Amino acid sequence: MTATEPTPQNGAPADQSLYDEKKSGRTDDALRNLTRRSESDDPFAQQAEHASQPTSGSDTDLSKNERSDGKRELTEDDCYDKLGFCFPWYKKWTILTVVFMVQMSMNFNTGVYSDALTGIENEFNVSAQAARVGQMIFLVAYAFGCELWAPWSEEFGRWPIMQLSLFLVNIWQIPCALAPNFGTIVVCRFLGGLSSAGGSVTLGMTADMWEVDDQGFAVAYVVLSSVGGSTIGPVFGGFIGQYLTWPWVFWVQLIVGGFTQALHFVLVPETRATILLDREAKRRRKSGEDPNIYGPNELKESRLSVKEVLRIWRRPFEMFIREPIVLCLSLLSGFSDALIFTFTESFTLVFDQWGFNTLTNGLAFCAILIGYVIAYLIFLPDVWRQRQIRKKEGNAARLAERRLLLLLFLAPLEPIGLLGFAWTSIGPAYAPWIAPLIFACLIAIANYSIYMATIDYMVAAYGAYSASATGGNGFARDFLAGIATMYATPLYENIGGKFHLAWGSTLLGCIAALVAIPIYIFYWKGPEIRRRSKFAQTLAADREKHAGRRASRLRRESQPFPV
Repeated sequence: MTATEPTPQNGAPADQSLYDEKKSGRTDDALRNLTRRSESDDPFAQQAEHASQPTSGSDTDLSKNERSDGKRELTEDDCYDKLGFCFPWYKKWTILTVVFMVQMSMNFNTGVYSDALTGIENEFNVSAQAARVGQMIFLVAYAFGCELWAPWSEEFGRWPIMQLSLFLVNIWQIPCALAPNFGTIVVCRFLGGLSSAGGSVTLGMTADMWEVDDQGFAVAYVVLSSVGGSTIGPVFGGFIGQYLTWPWVFWVQLIVGGFTQALHFVLVPETRATILLDREAKRRRKSGEDPNIYGPNELKESRLSVKEVLRIWRRPFEMFIREPIVLCLSLLSGFSDALIFTFTESFTLVFDQWGFNTLTNGLAFCAILIGYVIAYLIFLPDVWRQRQIRKKEGNAARLAERRLLLLLFLAPLEPIGLLGFAWTSIGPAYAPWIAPLIFACLIAIANYSIYMATIDYMVAAYGAYSASATGGNGFARDFLAGIATMYATPLYENIGGKFHLAWGSTLLGCIAALVAIPIYIFYWKGPEIRRRSKFAQTLAADREKHAGRRASRLRRESQPFPV
């Protein structure tokens, strides 16, 4: 079973990809996977201008970077071997494994809360629906938190920002566990979600260590941690709910978070290129090797201004609203993630029919984890295939729509899984308990595939704007998942009569079929749609004007959203 790949149309920015050709064996920091600077007056793009200047011979001509005051800026070309790209493979994967655990721990905090609901209801005399506010508020705040932390990690480095984020997330667990009233839990859960740096930093670290053509395996690994963490929560939560009191839900989050922070503190070095350049420049000055060399941040008149921060924060939301590709694929990805949190509520209702207790209800989520691992293994050969095509065909292979090919076949598993789950979850008189879990596994395969493929496609399609495009994707996933926690139980209890559990999932299955349609439209019509995009037009015009430079050096007059 095959699909015909779309052919680039004349004039279409079909190769508008983050996977642009490398210039003189280097990568422009501003065009890496999930970086955020794209305007020419953005301090990040200013640094990129220096990094993208061509060099002659094997030695870099530092005089080209000399200023009127005699200071010279150290660029990536001058010390490429000091950057994260040149870390040994075992060091990269050690760092990435710790990053995997960081992402798992933050998403663990979103899923495990549901096992404290009954205890919170009884302790503070609130309704079940009110108790779910603690889960909803965390996810909604998480959606904004990921966007708020990103520019700071790019300005001050990944390591200190991640340490600060982990510290704050851990601190807010203590008042939740000791809460004298329900309001304390809601406020601290909100602050905990807002403190979570999440994927905006972890994916950024991936981009710090792998060139854009080589990071597919690393991104697939990080995506597995992102989707898996929220499902690990209910699995462990089942043990907590069965044998411990509700405050232990928060104490366990603190223990997991503290252990993860300690690992990050010890094993993860700084990976951000600009910070490493600053350190190398200071080392050269101190050793007397070059007293006039300075890092990019050292030569800035000011660090991140309020105006620049607001521009960076605003762009993901503008792209989410104005770009049809970003909007549709983000809604698809967000809806898919919301299903997992809907399951968090529906599993208890469904498997109570088979006599499952708190512990076995939690273990039922292992079916979703198995689905994620299967999807991850499915994508590994596809990542390898795309790498081989790029090596063989070069720029001709960099059509963004190639990234959606595998999703064409895996996305239908979501509505199929939902409909199958619906009509095998009506009780032991009609199906064994394993039947709905098999379909839950199919849904998990689709969920991972949607997240992985949509991120990969947006990175390829939006070049220097890819961080903002994927930021909208992440925002939609967390925000819609938060909303899902509030409607899930009423959905399964109030729709339909005798088979109300089945009709709830049936409705979700029909919606899943509808929101998956844009995948097929973008696969065949993507180049034409992107040709009409203001962002794509900006990238294409800039590439034509600056033929020898990277597309991240965007012209101010071409900005679709001038400030």
